[in-house]
Amino acid sequence: MKRATTKSIASPSILVLAVVFLFSLKATAAGNVTFDHRSLSIGGRRQLIISAAIHYPRSVPAMWPSLVQTAKEGGCNAIESYVFWNGHEPSPGKYYFGGRYDIVKFIKTVQQAGMHMILRIGPFVAAEWNYGGVPVWLHYVPGTVFRQDNEPWKHYMESFTTYIVDLLKKEKLFAPQGGPIILSQVENEYGYYEKDYGEGGKRYAQWSASMAVSQNIGVPWMMCQQWDAPATVISTCNGFYCDEFTPNTADKPKIWTENWPGWFKTFGGRDPHRPAEDVAYSVARFFQKGGSVHNYYMYHGGTNFGRTSGGPFITTSYDYEAPIDEYGLPRLPKWGHLKNLHKAIMASENMLISGEHRNFSLGPSLEADVYTTSSGNCAAFLSNSDDKNDKTAVFRNMTYHLPAWSVSILPDCKNDVFNSAKVTAKSSKVEMLPEDLKSASGLKWQVFSEKPGIWGEADFVKNELVDHINTTKDTTDYLWYTTSITVNSNEEFLKKKTRPVLFIESKGHTLHIFINKEYLGTATGNGTHVPFKLKKPVPLKAGENNIDLLSMTVGLSNAGSFYEWVPAGLTSVSIQGLSNGTLNLTHSKWSYKLGVQGEHLGLFKPGNSGAVKWTVTAKPPKKQPLTWYKVIIDPPSGSEPVGLDMISMGKGMAWLNGEEIGRYWPRIARKNAPNDECVKECDYRGKFMPDKCNTGCGEPSQRWYHVPRSWFKSSGNELVIFEEKGGYPTKIKLSRRKVSEV
Repeated sequence: MKRATTKSIASPSILVLAVVFLFSLKATAAGNVTFDHRSLSIGGRRQLIISAAIHYPRSVPAMWPSLVQTAKEGGCNAIESYVFWNGHEPSPGKYYFGGRYDIVKFIKTVQQAGMHMILRIGPFVAAEWNYGGVPVWLHYVPGTVFRQDNEPWKHYMESFTTYIVDLLKKEKLFAPQGGPIILSQVENEYGYYEKDYGEGGKRYAQWSASMAVSQNIGVPWMMCQQWDAPATVISTCNGFYCDEFTPNTADKPKIWTENWPGWFKTFGGRDPHRPAEDVAYSVARFFQKGGSVHNYYMYHGGTNFGRTSGGPFITTSYDYEAPIDEYGLPRLPKWGHLKNLHKAIMASENMLISGEHRNFSLGPSLEADVYTTSSGNCAAFLSNSDDKNDKTAVFRNMTYHLPAWSVSILPDCKNDVFNSAKVTAKSSKVEMLPEDLKSASGLKWQVFSEKPGIWGEADFVKNELVDHINTTKDTTDYLWYTTSITVNSNEEFLKKKTRPVLFIESKGHTLHIFINKEYLGTATGNGTHVPFKLKKPVPLKAGENNIDLLSMTVGLSNAGSFYEWVPAGLTSVSIQGLSNGTLNLTHSKWSYKLGVQGEHLGLFKPGNSGAVKWTVTAKPPKKQPLTWYKVIIDPPSGSEPVGLDMISMGKGMAWLNGEEIGRYWPRIARKNAPNDECVKECDYRGKFMPDKCNTGCGEPSQRWYHVPRSWFKSSGNELVIFEEKGGYPTKIKLSRRKVSEV
């Protein structure tokens, strides 16, 4: 839409915009980082920061340069990431920095691109990441309560933080050393939960800040959503909108650590969408109201490879509807629209960080924020916060048309070079082009089927139902609960040819039921309600009946007060409909086995064929539970990113050449209530919430699973699938992700 004036968008303003935008493309200058109420100063120069969150373990090293470059081309001048404690310290004092966890390599990639780095060390991160990034082993250190004033937690937290800081100092990666890191963060959104920990919570928050500052890294520390952050640490904002946020003291700059341009998904959940117009509106409003550091969470969401997703029930895809999609490609028009926004903001940078700020009402829901410098330069933001009606505003004797819920940016106080509601960037069409699995030597499947229940010896036996997580300690998703009952041949249900009913209650997450070694069905919670109950008729026979229940976790809780104590697993099992009434099996003799057999034998490891006797066939069995499939394949054609199409399968895990693709589960997304409909078109106007604009009802919550191109060899690639429920393996395909501008 055009503003109501005879002037068009003037070419001189575009030239100004383009020249000033070169700032974000320059190499970053090293130096001390300080701050005041207005902005950061880096090497003595004030700067606006537009940052892009890219989590290094949610992509692969081969993707890092292009991801960083695409963010830079999109107008960002900084990259942000958490540090993932449980990826780096898988056991106490044993550290790992290889592959996707090579944090030094990632930060140096950012530095080589001439960009700043914002490092959120935490080390608690939430992030829909398994256990919030904290190692599970720490929960079992006596006396430990996460994120509270107790010595074990503080000891390990400080030890890890110091280890990371020392590693990065050694590599000279902090700005005063000539490195790219300009900001760091300790803790994460603790303000939401501090009160639940009482006085110990307050002491812990202050201790965290003091511990961080004592690291002497030479750059400021932040604490997001920490309303009582001490003077030495910058309090920052997370949310869909942060224009009204003010730091907790007047001498700190206005920083937005997490602007959510989309939202995460859960298995069984629908696709949330945040329109580009609303994202741009929120960013423009933030800078209109004096913001100085802004970070998109996420700019590239990436993939929860292996078992790294949290939740529970967070999907393997962490696409987040971010400006760069899961596969590393710009999402259009969102990426392009925000690029245009960034150009307009950076064209106003000097005025925003050093000019005098004045606010004017232009009428109901209309306002102007004007920044002027002593030299007479001027920039203005005109906004219409009405979420229904377009409006006309008069500013400096000129008339401007402002669509509902929009901001216009005038870098020279005359020409509106950008309006958040007017998308001029190109759009695109995304296709997943399927290819059958193929091999130059001919496709041959190897198959190994497990038997339900205990193999070999039970790990232990108890006359009670145990907690799943406390038993596995997250070394595996799987825990077998097995028992048996004897049915008298005189049972009434046998004569009437009816079935007794199995009742199960569980704290979560998911359960496969096997009766007499036959798969009976699945029960599960979901991303909004993890516990579940099952009521199902069971085909019992006269004599002994085996009951084998495979309990599964689907990512551990990643946030909340005392979240490390959230249980999982069975709490009650009974059978109704027997002659003697209800048979309560809760305190019967239960045998337990951690994991599944193929997992113990390492069948997913390349070349590990000798661990079991595989059946070789050109026609692998279908709809067969607890089955391992192995097939040697060639890479797909072309050079586009690749997704593994698992629509034909049930639930399980997948590997390529030993690399963990992750959990797959094409679970159908359903409505939460009769009037809870998916939408055909998103209305950007008005405040966004995750359930405002959902699609995908009746469709798989995740069909394709990202397989990085760098994982493929030229031939002889070993694809391994563990199928829990049963599927059609010959229908598995590799799909190339093709994006075409429209």
